[in-house]
Amino acid sequence: MSYLDELNDVQRKAATHINGPIMVLAGAGSGKTRVLTFRIAHLIEKGVDPFHILSLTFTNKASREMKTRISRIVGDGMSKSIWMGTFHSVFSKILRFEADRIGYPSNFTIYDSDDSKSLLKTIIKELNLDDKVYKPSLIQRRISSAKNGLINATEYQKDTIIYNEDVQAKKPMLGKIYGIYENRCFKAGAMDFDDLLFKTNILLKTNADILFKYQEKFKFIMVDEFQDTNFAQSNILKMLAARHENICVVGDDAQSIYAFRGANIQNILQFKSLYPDVTTYKLEQNYRSTKTIVEAANHVISNNKEQLQKDVWTHNDQGEQIKLIKCLSETEEGSFIANEILELKTRDSCNEDSFAILYRTNAQSRALEEALRKRNIHYRIYGGVSFYQRKEVKDILGYFKMCINPNDEEAFKRILNYPARGIGKTTQDKIIVAASEEGKSPWEIVLNLDQAHLPLTAAVKTKINEFVYLIRSFQVMAAEKDAYEVGSHIASATGILREFYADKTPEGVSRYENIQELLSGMKEFSEIALEEDEEDAKNPRALGVFMEDVALLTDVDNKDAKDDDQPKVSMMTIHSAKGLEYPYVFIAGMEENLFPSQLSVNSRSELEEERRLFYVALTRAEKKAFISFASTRFKYGSMNYCEPSRFIGEIDPSLIESPAIQKTLKRELTKPAGFKLADHIAPRKLVKPIGSSGSALGAADMAKLEIGTKVKHERFGNGEIVGLEGEIPDRKATVEFRGVGKKQLLLKFAKLQILES
Repeated sequence: MSYLDELNDVQRKAATHINGPIMVLAGAGSGKTRVLTFRIAHLIEKGVDPFHILSLTFTNKASREMKTRISRIVGDGMSKSIWMGTFHSVFSKILRFEADRIGYPSNFTIYDSDDSKSLLKTIIKELNLDDKVYKPSLIQRRISSAKNGLINATEYQKDTIIYNEDVQAKKPMLGKIYGIYENRCFKAGAMDFDDLLFKTNILLKTNADILFKYQEKFKFIMVDEFQDTNFAQSNILKMLAARHENICVVGDDAQSIYAFRGANIQNILQFKSLYPDVTTYKLEQNYRSTKTIVEAANHVISNNKEQLQKDVWTHNDQGEQIKLIKCLSETEEGSFIANEILELKTRDSCNEDSFAILYRTNAQSRALEEALRKRNIHYRIYGGVSFYQRKEVKDILGYFKMCINPNDEEAFKRILNYPARGIGKTTQDKIIVAASEEGKSPWEIVLNLDQAHLPLTAAVKTKINEFVYLIRSFQVMAAEKDAYEVGSHIASATGILREFYADKTPEGVSRYENIQELLSGMKEFSEIALEEDEEDAKNPRALGVFMEDVALLTDVDNKDAKDDDQPKVSMMTIHSAKGLEYPYVFIAGMEENLFPSQLSVNSRSELEEERRLFYVALTRAEKKAFISFASTRFKYGSMNYCEPSRFIGEIDPSLIESPAIQKTLKRELTKPAGFKLADHIAPRKLVKPIGSSGSALGAADMAKLEIGTKVKHERFGNGEIVGLEGEIPDRKATVEFRGVGKKQLLLKFAKLQILES
């Protein structure tokens, strides 16, 4: 049996098409990798020399998999002769062969991100610039963007529009930094990662004979994930393919989700205008998902105006409807997902590897992780680290630990010079050695610095004393205030929040969101502890109690890290999920201003990218998809009322497990902007102990309460409201419970049932 017999009709036509430009539009789960692989094998079988084939991918993993498959068909000898790899690996190879043409040695160094950042730090320091304004990570990103747009330092400095942008951003020296950086790299015989594309463009554009050489060499060019290419990559491809035009691009405009990395969706949308005689093949049969999931994804993506039309379909079973759940909060959302996983494991006899939880931002993982841990469900963070293991989170937790136990040496070392306060590593080492010699903790040494007789300058001693005063002030506050108040004060007083807020790079924004999410968790902890306050409890809202909870969670983290063979639920941002698939997929946080992101709703192109991101999330599911949203979510330390994402209303109601909810949502989402979450959408109730009743009160119910209203609490029983204070939604009630006494409850958390008189 021929390998081509494994393909359907359209796949076979694409794989056996030899000459001329080809575009293969590959819907989700349609077998695009198989088409690429078999097309290369077919070219070789038809007599094309493998040395004349160039195959470009975005990951080394994809290249290895394709080469392995090709080897099985044509043999190792042939497959090894193909020029196959990532854009950067292939073009760095060409640059080494031709380096002298652009003034570089063939053994040029490739700077990684840390090398590049280190050089930028040096330049910023030499120019006596404020590294809080000229943050190396931000400068690095700006230079990277310029190079991917094929703008060199000289052009950058001459461009008045770019200069005015830098002036408005209060970074007028950015062009000069770029020029010095470019010159330093050249003198060092070094290229950074972006140079591998940038310098290849220069090489081909300025050396006609070199361009001709590689045009003749690469008579057949194939590109995977073409929708993810940027301007520099597409320009190289255009030059290389100009002579023979035997270029085959494979991709899906509906899965173009990397604009923030420079990917340009216009490359695939405008491919036909660049090659008018292109032959287009549409891979529309989905082999991965149920009919329900495929149809839902089609409904969603049909709302995008900028797209290449295709009709994805499947022969798979209809499958279960998509489950749509409204939760009261992110905590309840996490509990729902965890409970559903436990139920499905039993019902379908599967393990944790069958499940993925997807979210829009990394900060969302906190509540989800905690829910999984409480139920002893093993998980792994894919393409990231567990929330409480993220550096910025561990750094601020170090301050919390010092408030509770100042003798914690690891916490001391972590925060002594964070944020930077001029206490260097040498000074820290002296303190640690002195503590070891005297059998004391480092904290005890710095408390009595004069008695320690350390060889330190007066300036350094002053900085250490300022650090001691800072920690002691936090300790005093921690003894009197609740966890959230202390945590929020520490985040501000240390400058940690300010530092991350000022860093507008994606990494900086993510770190800022993570700190805010930690504070939101502390706020929720404090509010719930207030609602459940026992008279004999010792300040249950204290920082120490919060840290005990965190310690238990992080202990589980460490245990899971050692148990690598244990099946685990996969947790990741949707950007990290592209190319993956799971039987069951949970898409969490489907709320306006979260998904779609608040930053995207004022631009059609950005909103359409968010919709493509949701399309990618849905099409990761094989058997069943779950969509959840919360009606309230803590953000920046306060409770926010949330609206369901507009994308939910774009799914046909017949595909939703709760069609009445979906129809209501669809009506609400077609109204003018500013609609409110429909009160009559029933929230998903969690499994509660026998005898429980009620749920947290909404604003409408709070307004009904008055002195004398009879209520029932799941824990304290029946009671009567004897006092009310505060404004909705932060209203508090004092309730006299029979046999229990008076309790003050925060109504948005108190699970009360209003009893009829």
